[in-house]
Parts: sequence; structure tokens; C-alpha cells
Amino acid sequence: MTEPLADRRIPAGDDYLSREELDAITPEILIERTRALKPLVAERAASAERQRRPDDEVWNALRRSGYFYLYVPRRFGGLEFDPDTYISATLPIAEACPSTGWTACFAAEHNWLIAQLPEATQAEVWGRTPYVIAPSVAAPPGTATPVEGGYRLSGRWKWGTVVMHADWVLLNALEAREGAPPIVRMMLLPADQVRVIDTWHMAGMAATGSNDIVAEDVFVPAGYQFAVQPVRSGRGNGRALYGPGLYGSPMLPNLCVTASIPALGAARQAIALCGERLKNHVKMGSGNASVEKPAAQMRLARADLLARSAERTIRWAAKENLAIGEIDEPEQTTERIRLRAEIAIAVQQCVEAVRTCCEAVGSSVHALDNPMQRLLRDVQVMQSHIVYDLDVATELHGRALVGLPPNSLLL
Repeated sequence: MTEPLADRRIPAGDDYLSREELDAITPEILIERTRALKPLVAERAASAERQRRPDDEVWNALRRSGYFYLYVPRRFGGLEFDPDTYISATLPIAEACPSTGWTACFAAEHNWLIAQLPEATQAEVWGRTPYVIAPSVAAPPGTATPVEGGYRLSGRWKWGTVVMHADWVLLNALEAREGAPPIVRMMLLPADQVRVIDTWHMAGMAATGSNDIVAEDVFVPAGYQFAVQPVRSGRGNGRALYGPGLYGSPMLPNLCVTASIPALGAARQAIALCGERLKNHVKMGSGNASVEKPAAQMRLARADLLARSAERTIRWAAKENLAIGEIDEPEQTTERIRLRAEIAIAVQQCVEAVRTCCEAVGSSVHALDNPMQRLLRDVQVMQSHIVYDLDVATELHGRALVGLPPNSLLL
């Protein structure tokens, strides 16, 4: 039986901003724009969940805001803003709908990966689409077979976040080598060269539309791929072209920061909703509003402190990763492992903050028209992402502390 295809939307590409419009965008203006979009994102969150993809009107509004130019280098017409601006501009979206925030922030951040391709390829890609909307999918890796002028790519990948509105796709594949370990390559190809299978039926994060992606013997030119290993330590083409800093920073901590922002947004929104709910909530058998109860006050305070601590960790990790890019191996691997573990703990703090808020406001939080239950379901699925597996993250850090080598390839 043929598997159903997802109802995706490949962008028409007729809504890019002019040079004058982009030149007028400062970090402060971009943050103001995403804050202004928060009511629309929140209004469409339930329908996006039912449709199992980001809302079209919301997505189009994000395109018009300039948000997706965040990590496109200035050399190629982008904004090239700093990670702190990226976090601040993403948080309002994530507060309104963590699933939409998750999809949007990955779409923006994946332009950082395009900056790791050869310079001529970057010019071609950003000349065709001034920013790239693309999933970056690693597991399970596909197969890359060398041929004249490039590779033939085949495989089926899971967890295709961003694919529902993508114009490109980034897919990891293994190039086999006789007598040597395979080379992991990240390959860029137009979205219309793959099939997207309708597989995303989840209890949380439903609106991300992270469906399966299938490529069957697709030709990828040699310039449209890069070996992943050098990029892991910030030694890819991004550093060669742009120097140290943003594009010369290690890859995995960038991913960890990106994936943590929606969890932080969910925690901040849960705290705001909990505070409002406590003012009117009266527990059965009690004549006083919950806001007057010390236990409720303590829960709200604990959630707020957890989220504040997590935010400091996430923002500091984003800055620290820029400096870690200047450390040589093998010392850098130890620092990347530590950063991953710190961000994983920050995400756990965000999840605990959301749970604490939900526990404070009574059974009505679980009504389907209450946004708090969606926040809870979204962060519970979010925390299952492999980079936030606390057992793996803390084991890796513990091994590093006692001088043992890492026992994972995800570094």
C-alpha cells in the first residue's frame, strides 16, 4: 500500500524583503516584530496542532518579519545577528506556541549550516532563495555513493522538522570507504526532489509537522555537501570564509541552544498563565482564591526561578560556544560535552517549571481548550530529543571528568 504524502507547502519565493527593508531591521526592531506576532501565533496554536503543521498565515507573517534572515551572513544579504538576539527574537514565538517556535528557530538556525558549504554554493543558494527554509535530518543516515561530479543519495529520514514549508532539505548520509570508517556528509538538495511521508502523529509537538523524508537515487553535486566532522569543532568552511565567531563555532552546542529556546518559551508562558489563573482559581472546599495560598505562591515562585536559571544558562552557553570554537582538540570536545550537559539540565528545569505550574492550578488545566495542557505535552515530547537525554549527557560529562574517552558519536 502506498504511504500517504504530507500536505506540505513549498514556498513560492515571491515574498522576500528588499535590500532597503532589510537594511532597516535592527535587532531591537526584529524582536519587536516577533513580539507583535505573539497574539496571532497563540490564536492559531490549536488549529496548527490539529493540522499537524505550522499555520500558513503565521508562517507567512514570520517570513515578512525578516526573522528567517537572522543567521544568513551579511556577505550574502542577511542580517547575521548575534545568538542573544536570536534567542530574544524566538522567545515570543515559542511562548505563544512551542511547536511553532521549535520549527521557526530551526528554520532560521539551519542557514548557519548553509554557511558551511563552499563559497560558490552559498552564492548560488542564497542567490536563489535569500534565506533557506530546510530541515536538517541526521537519523537514520542515508547512503551517499560517489559518482562523477557528486553523489547519488538515497534513504529515509525521520524527524523532518521544518519540512512542511521547506524549499530545500539538508540530509545526513554515509559515504562508505573500504578499510576505513564511513564519512558523514550533510547534503543539500531542493525540496521538490524528495517525498514527504505523512507520519507525524504525536501527543505533543504535533504542529511541528516533523514527517519522514524519502530520497531515491537523487544526484547531489559535489559542492552541495560538506563533511560533518570538521564542522563539529567549528573547523568547516564557515570559519574559513568568515573567521572565528558565529560561523566558526562548534555545531552541536548551536543545535542544543536552538532546541532549548522553545522549552524556555513554554516555561515562561506557563508561569504567566499560572499567575493569572491563580487569581481566580478556588479549590473545592476552600473559600479563598488560590493566589492567597502559600503553597500556590511557592509553586509559582519555584517555576519562575527554574525558568530564570535556565534562561541564564542557555544565553551564557550561546555566548560561550563562540569562545569554545577557539579551543583546539582534544580539549574542545570536553568543553562541548560540558555545554551539552548544562543545556540539557536547563531544559529539564523548563519542563519542571511547566509541570509545577500545571500542578498549581487544578484539573481544568487539562481541558483541551486550555493552552497550558498543550505547553505540558509539547515540552514532555521536546525533552525526549537525544541531545537532552540526561543519562547520556551526564555520562559523557562524567567520563570526561575522570579522563575517559567519549562513548557517543553525538559530540
